[in-house]
Amino acid sequence: MAGLFKWLPRKSKQRSIFSRSSASSTSPPLPSPRSVQSSNSPASSSMRSPKQTSSTFHVNLSSSDSARWSKLYDVCICHSEGDLEFVEQMVCYLESQPERFRCFLQLRDAVPGGAIVSELCEAVQNSHCWVLLITSGFLKDPWCVYQMHQALMEAPMANGRIIPVLKDVDRRDYPRELKCIYYISVTAQEKGFGPVKETVMRYLRDLCQNAGRSN
Repeated sequence: MAGLFKWLPRKSKQRSIFSRSSASSTSPPLPSPRSVQSSNSPASSSMRSPKQTSSTFHVNLSSSDSARWSKLYDVCICHSEGDLEFVEQMVCYLESQPERFRCFLQLRDAVPGGAIVSELCEAVQNSHCWVLLITSGFLKDPWCVYQMHQALMEAPMANGRIIPVLKDVDRRDYPRELKCIYYISVTAQEKGFGPVKETVMRYLRDLCQNAGRSN
């Protein structure tokens, strides 16, 4: 992937990484629950709606002792070079939320001069969740497939940490390694950023709740 060798300067996590006002001025609309599907279920199947996944009691994800801070990033975005514009919009959306999700974006956050394999592995290991943007470019990119396998090694049972996002790809081309994991189906009109946020939130809530019970 040619873009892997075009490192960009690192920027502060507290600032927006994109200057285009069109990407950050408005939040993308939430898709309907019908757009969240399983690879091995009919196209009309849906996952639980965000309302059903909300925690029954409040968890402060920003508290100084939150288990959230045990890793450097909340979510790592795995994508092909050709999908960068879509990913930029997703990252802008997540980082502009009240929770200020910490996203790993390779062209921004990888260390200049670092080995590609090392940077990809560290990004996976230092993230709570991984968004896999499954497109035709992703399926053809060996580095994307490598990162997907690294995520599966870190969490073979998924447990809400692996978040496949299917875009412009037929269900029959969905990676067989992910067949047991629900995916989010997106279109140009329904970009699926809302369900991605809800999935990351659900995992972080559960993580903090379980950590609180064990203390």
